[in-house]
Formats: sequence, C-alpha cells, structure tokens
Amino acid sequence: MAMSGELGPAVALFHSLADRTRLAIVRRLVGGEARVVDLTGELGLAQSTVSKHLACLRDCGLVDFRAVGRQSFYALTRPELVDLLTAAEAVLTATGEAVALCPTYGQAAEVEAAR
Repeated sequence: MAMSGELGPAVALFHSLADRTRLAIVRRLVGGEARVVDLTGELGLAQSTVSKHLACLRDCGLVDFRAVGRQSFYALTRPELVDLLTAAEAVLTATGEAVALCPTYGQAAEVEAAR
C-alpha cells in the first residue's frame, strides 16, 4: 500500500470492519455465502441487527447478495478480504495480541464504553 496520497478510503475500509458485528459477519462469509436467517442463528443476533450491518457492508462494496426466490444469499464481493483478515490475524499473533491491551481500543476501552 502506498503511503502517500489520501488515506480516507483506507480509513473508511478499516472503520467498516471495526464494528464487532460487521467483522463477525465478514469472518462468517469467508466460509461461504449465508442468508440473514443463517447469520442470525450462528451469531446470536436479531434479524434487524444483521440486516443493518449487511446494508452497511453492501454500501461499502464488501458484500452483495443473490436472490433465489424469496431468499437472499450474501457473500463477500472481494476475495482480498480473506487475505486482509489473514494478515490481521498474523499481526495479532506476532504482537501477542498486544492491541487488546491498548487503552484506547483494547478490552479495557470496551469495558469503559459499556459503563
């Protein structure tokens, strides 16, 4: 990735993946397409929550769906997302998941935000 130029698109990409629910949906779709009902059951989330996050991911161009009768099957549009997630997991492993200790974005920040 070139370090010069506008960072806005990269910031938007990482922001779209920064939400726990959206990241869980993307990680699930790495394994293959799924319907909303599949995602709600597997992730334990409400249909409205899953649909809202799928809409966000669609707006970002990261997922899309194909209709089969009255059902919609969602899938990743960019296979490069698999590489991105694999690279992120490698960074987490290499750093001993130190980012989890980050006072701004780590587990302590999540606990504080929940209060």
